[in-house]
Amino acid sequence: MKKGDIIIISIILAIAFISGLFFLFGGSKGQKVVISQNNKTLYEISLHEEKKINLKTNLIIIKNGKVYVEEANCANQICVNHKPISKKGETIACLPNKVLIEIK
Repeated sequence: MKKGDIIIISIILAIAFISGLFFLFGGSKGQKVVISQNNKTLYEISLHEEKKINLKTNLIIIKNGKVYVEEANCANQICVNHKPISKKGETIACLPNKVLIEIK
């Protein structure tokens, strides 16, 4: 490897590291939760409210500025095992039940 190759690789690694830090710790806090099912918006709620929403297929909890799925009647339970979300652009999807939870 030449000196120029090492400099280019170092710059790329530095950019990747800084981007990773921004992705993990950056991002702005969301203000509202949008809950949709079958491509229809059912709820638009402030992220700062504490609320339980029962959609018959999913039990969604909004608490302490975060939202998560507590229960779902689907087989794979991916949405239940997803970490709580709170930042703009984050989503939780329950594909079998066609439920989408977005932070805006």
